[in-house]
Amino acid sequence: MSNHIEKPSKAGGFPSIQATLSHVLRSQRTKQNLKNLLRVNQTDGFDCPGCAWGDNKHGAFQFCENGAKAVAWESTGKGVGSQFFAEHSVRQLAKQTDYWLEYQGRLTEPMRYNAATDHYEPVSWNDAFSIIADKLNSLSNPNQVEFYTSGRASNEASYLYQLFGRLYGTNNFPDCSNMCHEASGVALTKAIGIGKGTVVLNDFDAAEAIFVFGQNPGTNHPRMMNALRKAAKHGCKIVTFNNLKEVALEKFASPQSPIELLTPAATTISHQYLTPKLGGDMAAVRGMAKYIIEQRQDKIDHGFIEQHSAFFNEYQQSVKRTSWQQIEQQSGLTRADIIKAAILFSGSKSVISCWAMGLTQHKHSVDIIREVINLHLLCGQIGKPGAGLCPVRGHSNVQGNRTMGINEKPSNEFIAHFDNFFETRLPRQAGHNVVEALKALQTKDSKVLICLGGNLAAAAPDTDFTYQAIRNAELNVQISTKLNRSHLQVTQDALILPCLGRTELDIQRSGIQKITVEDTFSMVHASTGMTEPVSELCLSEIDIVAQMANATFHHRDFSQRVGSHQINNQNAAIKIDWLALRDDYGLIRQLIQNTINGFEYYNQRIEQPAGFYLGNSAARFVWHTQTKRAEFNPSNLPDSVIADCSSDAQLQGSQGTQQPILLLQSLRSHDQYNTTIYGMDDRYRGIKGKRNILFINPQDAQNLNLVEGQLVDLQSIANDNVVRKVFGFSVVLYDIPQGNIAAYYPETNPLVSINSVGIDSYTPTSKSIPVTITPSTKPVINVAQG
Repeated sequence: MSNHIEKPSKAGGFPSIQATLSHVLRSQRTKQNLKNLLRVNQTDGFDCPGCAWGDNKHGAFQFCENGAKAVAWESTGKGVGSQFFAEHSVRQLAKQTDYWLEYQGRLTEPMRYNAATDHYEPVSWNDAFSIIADKLNSLSNPNQVEFYTSGRASNEASYLYQLFGRLYGTNNFPDCSNMCHEASGVALTKAIGIGKGTVVLNDFDAAEAIFVFGQNPGTNHPRMMNALRKAAKHGCKIVTFNNLKEVALEKFASPQSPIELLTPAATTISHQYLTPKLGGDMAAVRGMAKYIIEQRQDKIDHGFIEQHSAFFNEYQQSVKRTSWQQIEQQSGLTRADIIKAAILFSGSKSVISCWAMGLTQHKHSVDIIREVINLHLLCGQIGKPGAGLCPVRGHSNVQGNRTMGINEKPSNEFIAHFDNFFETRLPRQAGHNVVEALKALQTKDSKVLICLGGNLAAAAPDTDFTYQAIRNAELNVQISTKLNRSHLQVTQDALILPCLGRTELDIQRSGIQKITVEDTFSMVHASTGMTEPVSELCLSEIDIVAQMANATFHHRDFSQRVGSHQINNQNAAIKIDWLALRDDYGLIRQLIQNTINGFEYYNQRIEQPAGFYLGNSAARFVWHTQTKRAEFNPSNLPDSVIADCSSDAQLQGSQGTQQPILLLQSLRSHDQYNTTIYGMDDRYRGIKGKRNILFINPQDAQNLNLVEGQLVDLQSIANDNVVRKVFGFSVVLYDIPQGNIAAYYPETNPLVSINSVGIDSYTPTSKSIPVTITPSTKPVINVAQG
């Protein structure tokens, strides 16, 4: 068997142009989408529905390949309506791939699940809102509802959604952040008092060194590659710590450079490229700090430490206690390579560290990120041009959602603003994150699931558990643009509510509406779609949320369900003219201005060409921590980076042999964004037409008697005695550290235990899944790919 792959010599370039045009042509709205691409991330256009990277307002082309895919995928001429659902039962649809489901096109009318026929059937909008209101008003406790949110929802939709949920009486706001960057927010808040990055886009022009941890921007944040390319060409030294050798971080050709587009020329991105073991980044950074503390005291910023920090002595002692043997063993890197990186970091006047899910989806992710912060505090690399911390967020408004209050653990200060303005008392008790919400649904303690976008069924871990949890909902409400796996986890009652996409014209009674988003650099800017909606029956997310709230609070008095505080909430909710907010989004922004810090003159400031900057307290040396200082974290390295069994654990095989345990990370392909699969290729890794792929070190494959192209099964190890297994993955020999393997998400989500989560973050440990590998024992059924 052979499955030989050929990686390209560079990322970007002409193949990116070809892929972009291919997806635009497949959208069946070619002319309109070519116009759309000229409006992506422009001052008078719409914000890209893809990643949250900041916008450079200069130039006619402000989109990347994956942004173009997102636009074409959303703005398609294909539609899914009542005829489609009449022809396909839920049971039949469940047999199709995630790619096939979304490829059918945009949802065009509201539908309700009929359990007797196992089909979705048309329902009027008024009836849909009455169904929701009746169900919510019949519950005995407001905490029996889970209000899930995707990171693509606008500031206005997110604000209205959390206001609806909190006035209803709950802080159950599980959201996509719980599964990706939660550890970043926790770590940053503990260390510097704010859960956001401290740099802005212009800082990348001023940096002397940029450290990239656990990130593949060529696929996940392609616009970031332009910033890295520009920095590299100006002499900035880029050091990459990434488990896999990703071609975009080696060589990148800008599609906007004629020479790099049409010739083999490309820009070398990484000055030093290190491939640590999965979970070994903390040890690698600890090694850098150890060298600086023990060998380069002159590079420590003692003035900054004395004036602005706490717990430095404790941290310094912890570093000195850490042995180089432990550092090398856990990181998988040599002392010499770590020291080389440390010399570059400590010798640079301005350093940015950026990271993504390669750091955030481990058991000890909070400590990993805090170790990166420790290094910056050690050298005073924060709060000056070209220096600071940069968690690179995923979906386009995931950071804005949090700012707007999509948070299951809101601060007392945040809630107090609402209490004072609305003359009520909102709930203080912590609500459910994603894992807690799924567990509550699984035990039927929660009765209703409402999802503002996203695809929770495909995104969440422990697939069998997740599917059953969602099926247990007495009412499953999905506000969506396209058909996805979450619509199919139904047994009782469910609604599909089709909404407008980011590209589409949104006209309400007061005229054409704009929404706002916040990017990864805390810049808030407006977005206005101009494409004609795919259907007259599609409503905006804001319209849907406003009408749900209006129906719930006016349909029937729900104040008798709980205590006196709920009566106060009822009174406040009825005073709000929800439909007026639907008619004019500027009124929502006025509410935001009155209840959330930093949004003064909101409606006026979004008229600025690039929007406005919310600011960052830590970048101004204002530390909202318990000590009112930036806090070093003196934690020791973990005993084991594996979440659910010890590092030397062995599993007894079925024939009495012991099978070695390898550590698996799940990742995206290049033709993918989050749970959306645009195609079956992974161009930058040389994969064509397949997704059940297992990337493995050649020596590991030899030790396991595996050959390239062989089909294997994977079984994960956990302490709950549940068998979790996936079948029929094709072996691909790849440049990855020994003992580590990689495969695509969501195909490997079934292997992640619902109980395997990060300490303090509750993020699923999707980058450190202990598994065993065996030759496949059952045939693989290939489902139609559309």
